[in-house]
Amino acid sequence: MKIVKILNNNVIVSNKDDQEVIVMGRGIAFQKRAGDEVANEQIDKIFTLEDKDITKKFKTLIADIPLEYMELSERIINYAKLELGKKLNDSIYISLTDHLHFAVERHNKNIPVKNGLLWETKQLYKEEFEIGIEALNMIFDQFNVILPEDEAGFIALHLVNAQLNEDMHNIVDMTKVIQDILTVVKYHFKIEFDETSLNYYRFITHLKFFAQRLVKGNHYQNEQGDDLLNVIKEKYPEAHKCSQKIKKFVEKQYDYELTEEELLYLTIHIERVVKK
Repeated sequence: MKIVKILNNNVIVSNKDDQEVIVMGRGIAFQKRAGDEVANEQIDKIFTLEDKDITKKFKTLIADIPLEYMELSERIINYAKLELGKKLNDSIYISLTDHLHFAVERHNKNIPVKNGLLWETKQLYKEEFEIGIEALNMIFDQFNVILPEDEAGFIALHLVNAQLNEDMHNIVDMTKVIQDILTVVKYHFKIEFDETSLNYYRFITHLKFFAQRLVKGNHYQNEQGDDLLNVIKEKYPEAHKCSQKIKKFVEKQYDYELTEEELLYLTIHIERVVKK
C-alpha cells in the first residue's frame, strides 16, 4: 500500500480500490515519505469513511490525538455495534474519540463535569448506558483512570446520536421532550412504568422519533383520516384524554402542533404502555 499523505508516525492516507482510506499502524510512517510503500504486516486498521466531510474531520482529529484514543474508541464502537445490532453513523469515530480524549484530560487536571441528563439517560437509553458503563471499564484498562458514571451517560448520548444521525444539541433537546411526555403519562394515570416490558420499549422508540420530528419542526403525515382516530378515541378514551393533554403541553412548551396521525399513534402507544 502506497503512502499518499502522512498524518503522523502511526497514521497515513492511502488509496484502496480507487477510494481514499485512512491507514493506522504503530510506526507505519516512521522515516517514510509520500510515495513510499508500507508492508501489510505494519497495518493494524484501515478506515473507509463514506462522507468526505467526516473524512476530513477525522484526519484532523487523529493527527492531533494519540493513537491509543483512536484504538480505544474503535473498541467501544465495535462493542456497541455488537450489543445494539445497529449501524452507527461514521461521525461517531470523531465525536467519541474527541470526547474520550477530553474526558481523560479533564480527569487528569481534576476538572469534574456533571452530566445534567444522567438520570434521564439511564431511564431512556438503557442499552446505550450499559455500553457506557462497559466503556468506563475499557478506559480504566487502557489508562488506569476511573471516570465517574456521568461519563457513561455522555458516551451513551454519543451512541444515541450516532443511531439517529443528529447533532448532540438535538439529542439533548429530544431527551428532554421524551422525559416531559413520560412525566405527563405517569401523572395522568398515576402509575410507574414497567421499564422491562416490550410495550415500554416500543413507547420509548416511538417517542424518540416523535421528539426528533418535533426538534426538527417536521410532522408525520399519513392518509389515515379522522375516521380511525374517532374509532381509537372511542375505544381508548382515557389514553386519548392523556394524548390530548400531551398535545396541549407540547403546543405550549415547544410551539409544535401534533397532527391527527401523531395523536392517533400516541394514543395507541399510551394505551399499550399503561395496560396491565
